[in-house]
Amino acid sequence: MLKRAIAFIIFEVLFVSITMPVLMFYGPFTRVRDTFVTTAMTTFTHQYLATLFLPKKVIDKIVSESKIESGRTDKNLIHVNGPKDKRIELYNVYGKHFEGKVILIHDPTRVEVGISSKFPYEGETTSVIAKHYNALAAINAGGFGDSSMKGIGGAPQGFVIHRGKLLYTEIKNPDEKVDLIGFTDDGKLMVGKYKYKEVLNMGIKEAVSFGPALVINGQPMIKKGDGGWGIAPRTAIGQREDGTVIFLVIDGRTLKSIGATLKDVQDIMLKYGAYNAANLDGGSSTTMYFKGKVINHPSDALGERAVPTIFFVR
Repeated sequence: MLKRAIAFIIFEVLFVSITMPVLMFYGPFTRVRDTFVTTAMTTFTHQYLATLFLPKKVIDKIVSESKIESGRTDKNLIHVNGPKDKRIELYNVYGKHFEGKVILIHDPTRVEVGISSKFPYEGETTSVIAKHYNALAAINAGGFGDSSMKGIGGAPQGFVIHRGKLLYTEIKNPDEKVDLIGFTDDGKLMVGKYKYKEVLNMGIKEAVSFGPALVINGQPMIKKGDGGWGIAPRTAIGQREDGTVIFLVIDGRTLKSIGATLKDVQDIMLKYGAYNAANLDGGSSTTMYFKGKVINHPSDALGERAVPTIFFVR
């Protein structure tokens, strides 16, 4: 009787192990398949979960079908309110498969870029950088190179501008198109694709280079599919038409909060009135700091991940 039970259990495990991938990749659930594939392909270490079962041309087709349109912010459409409103508000965010938090900063001129004390060679956690600047609120910002996978933050990708000064750049061609997430002197958030030489001549005070832009001039950039980046923890920044800045984080990689697609992030930004918004570095980097502590749940088993840059508010 025991042998029969063990044999049945082994059969069930083998049956599920064989049939689940077949149903996932070749069954009728194409939306589940596409999300699984895009999630795997936007990681460095788990792409094999897709490539093991599907040929490259099929994967490329799935990724390409979730197109994100491009554009650029018209700063004349943003009207920063005055006198300056010093309110900072914190809200919880809930989705079908995720949880997160939103911070609203009503005075956009308070938002700055912060850098690691070891910049540009090594990062520090968002909370460490935030405390260095005596920040009231902060989120992680741009991406970074970390090819050794040591989790040290590494050199930032693209460029970094703080208080109008170019602190770092890896861009050599002035005509190269770059992703901008930056604030002008009067607190207007500029997002989208720009030539690098334009960025250097448009009065940007605080900026990192990352993307994609999700909302530009009130219009969503993802109009088909989920954005093509799968499900993961997310960090994003946006701005309302009146100048109010939106900090957003979505937790992920847990049973309580699996994560969000870029489309999910776009929809939340639109719900909170974003007129312009862009995706920041997510995954293990996703962190929100408020009043002296980290208030979300970073997905790395060791806690916060080291990053080179943050957006913060004093």
